[in-house]
Amino acid sequence: MARDRVLGGESSSVGGDPPSGPRGPEPRDEALRPARLKDVIGQRGVVERLYITVDAAKKRKEGLPHILFDGPPGVGKTTLAHVLPTEIGSKLMLTSGPALNSPKEILPFLTNLGDRDVLFIDEIHRLPKIVEEFIYPAMEDYRVDIVIGEGLGARTVSLPLKKFTLIGATTRSGMLTAPFRDRFKIQHHLEFYSDDDLATILTINAKKLNMTLAPEAAMELARRSRGTPRIANSHLYWSRDFAMSRADGNVSLQVARDALVMHEVDEEGLDKRDRQYLDTLIRVFGGGPTGVEALAATMNTAVDTLSEEVEPFMLRREFIVRTPRGRRATVRAYQHMNVLPPRDSENGMLF
Repeated sequence: MARDRVLGGESSSVGGDPPSGPRGPEPRDEALRPARLKDVIGQRGVVERLYITVDAAKKRKEGLPHILFDGPPGVGKTTLAHVLPTEIGSKLMLTSGPALNSPKEILPFLTNLGDRDVLFIDEIHRLPKIVEEFIYPAMEDYRVDIVIGEGLGARTVSLPLKKFTLIGATTRSGMLTAPFRDRFKIQHHLEFYSDDDLATILTINAKKLNMTLAPEAAMELARRSRGTPRIANSHLYWSRDFAMSRADGNVSLQVARDALVMHEVDEEGLDKRDRQYLDTLIRVFGGGPTGVEALAATMNTAVDTLSEEVEPFMLRREFIVRTPRGRRATVRAYQHMNVLPPRDSENGMLF
């Protein structure tokens, strides 16, 4: 049975059996999560639109419409799902797509929701189709149809539900079926963060952790965080531990740089696995083009790990390009790896 988590205002309670599948961020990350929309840094366009949605719902004395957040991992989808129920004074129940394998596993969530309560499903693109179809009448008509009995004696019972809100989060919205996606009246795409926004987040979170973080150190950590608050917070925790162990406890610019060197994060935000990817593409495959399957086999890594965790940042920073024949390293990648780019075989020029 899936585990549900109910949050209301500033308190929380946990009950039920442990779920299968991922359960989101660690408790320490929750301590840094904003409590209200006004505390959210970044994603300004999305936040402004959510302000309007929340204000309109309050004035109508109704719950929020169903909302879908999509975007890269770690950019605030779960954070927004946490703050919205607080804004309208309702409760939040959490689960994830991989934990819901059949309709009977989501039924307890739906039947325990009150008016205006919010059900948040992370990785909603991983819901089985049978669960998707079971949710359709719940989203549209606030009811679920349950089959009782078997064979000729079977009958369908329609069970009414409270008027709840479903919030889904996905990194791959294209995997949702069109009928399911269309049932979300509001859809927001979240982008990567700027270095300035990340530095602001780090400065605020450093105060919450009662640590001293120099402004230039905050910018250095932000610059190497790949536009992702989750990674920035991870660097913050590591820098704090490093400063307490190897320095005076204060995170200066030099301490931040030394901490990231030990953590094997370079000036561009690439970690050891990222550099191994570029090294394999350049040294083993001559810069490409080559398929991701060949890269994964050579690196002894899962294909999904490369395509979903490594390559998006490489593409965004223009270290690689995707061609019809496979992945190819750019001149920028050669320069970063301190390798001389090969000459184009046709015209003798560097590509």
